[in-house]
Amino acid sequence: MFTPSSTPAPRSARPVMDGGAPWRDWTALALLMFPVLLVAVDNTALTFALPEIARSLDVGGVQLLWIIDAYPLVLAALLVSMGNLGDRIGRRRLLLIGSTGFAAVSAATAFAPSAEWLIAGRAALGVFGAMLMPSTLSLIRNIFVDPNRRRLAIAVWAAGFSGGAALGPIFGGWLVEHFWWGAVFLVATFLLLPLLAVGRVLIPESKDANPGRVDVPSIALSMFAMAPFVYGIKEFAVHGFGATAAAFMVFGLVMGTLFVRRQQRIESPMLDVRLFGNKVFSTAIVANVLSLFSMTGFIYFFAQHLQLVEGQSPMEAGIAMIPALLATIIAGLLVVPLVKRVRPGFVVAGGLTLSATGYLVVAVGDHGSGPVFLLSALTILAVGVGAAETISNDLILGSVPADKSGAASAISETGYELGSLLGTAVLGSILTASYQHNLVIPDGVSTQAAGKSGETLAGAVDAAAALPAPLSDALTAAARIAFESGVHITAAIGLVLMAGAAVLAAVVLRRVPKAQ
Repeated sequence: MFTPSSTPAPRSARPVMDGGAPWRDWTALALLMFPVLLVAVDNTALTFALPEIARSLDVGGVQLLWIIDAYPLVLAALLVSMGNLGDRIGRRRLLLIGSTGFAAVSAATAFAPSAEWLIAGRAALGVFGAMLMPSTLSLIRNIFVDPNRRRLAIAVWAAGFSGGAALGPIFGGWLVEHFWWGAVFLVATFLLLPLLAVGRVLIPESKDANPGRVDVPSIALSMFAMAPFVYGIKEFAVHGFGATAAAFMVFGLVMGTLFVRRQQRIESPMLDVRLFGNKVFSTAIVANVLSLFSMTGFIYFFAQHLQLVEGQSPMEAGIAMIPALLATIIAGLLVVPLVKRVRPGFVVAGGLTLSATGYLVVAVGDHGSGPVFLLSALTILAVGVGAAETISNDLILGSVPADKSGAASAISETGYELGSLLGTAVLGSILTASYQHNLVIPDGVSTQAAGKSGETLAGAVDAAAALPAPLSDALTAAARIAFESGVHITAAIGLVLMAGAAVLAAVVLRRVPKAQ
């Protein structure tokens, strides 16, 4: 059994890069930040483009969720397989392949003429995106073998993720206002140019020295476990617990069980499932999932609130959220020296408690007091996420040997993407369902306008714009009331989940020693 922050791997276990000069290590880290920034920018920029996408492509509520969810759904299904592939063929090689494909598909998706095209493009991005994030984190694990330097590097990695989330609204808002929504996808090409230009020279290659044979059945089972199960959760959130949701979830669980049993039986498993027997490892994964769940779920409804309720432009909404997202970066960097004084488990639990507090403020507060109220809640939540995810990632990577870091990183990234997916699929679907259930169409609204309004808040605002002033105001007010009622429900769910995770982290991780 491995233990977090264990003794550094021997020098022979790390890839040699011209003597391993420190400046080259940090230069390599800087290059690895570009795909990290890309993924974060892509997610938040797209969120702020949703109202414009809904209008220009005439997108319904379910399609709108699929535009967001197609990417993380495919990515989550492939992360473990891609992490294992990187261990075998080389993490740098996989990173460069994924970067090339991601840039090309992003350019094609930018000109999507329909919602179906856009959803398909997002799914294709998930395939190449699955090659990016596990590679970055596992390369960091192999470049920085000293625990203190690794912890700082992970904090920078997490800060890059949060920084991308902060830059995303600015890019997305500005591009949507001055060009069109498709321009947010073209950012990927420019962000990946430095990596594609010099990554092969400055980033050291690393892979498992004894990877074993490729096990195709394991790859298939991992995909058939993740994708149907997550889809079942989505169906449950949108339509309630019915036969379809149950069938997909049960199928995913059965495939997952078969996958685990196969990994325990074969000589060269694709994933060392014994890692989950380590309570520290598994609890840190849970902390990662729920941290991203809370952040993306909050941003999903808040981006719409700022634009469609408060009347801000995409650019204004993006700028308004920057202080909170920057707070995530600052918190992630500050906890690095903090864990030398406070046990890591208490830092993770404290971060999750702050996230719960952010949702508590939303659940019981008055949303009519303006955007400052919700921005304050988001800032509290963001500080908690920054603290929790930085330390939980260090616990995850510190519990595995360097030559298995790709698989561990893939698990960690699966947690990231699963949390992002569930944040939008579950909280977003509940918000949409609550909106549709509570919307009261004013008398005098045409059937066509009523149907459009019943799909999404963006549809209601767009329909109201074509109505006479008194009726327009009445429809807009009704839609906003219905939307805000759903926000209170989703905030209460987020509060319960974050509070439960904080208790779990405090209990299970309480004995993890302070950093040296």
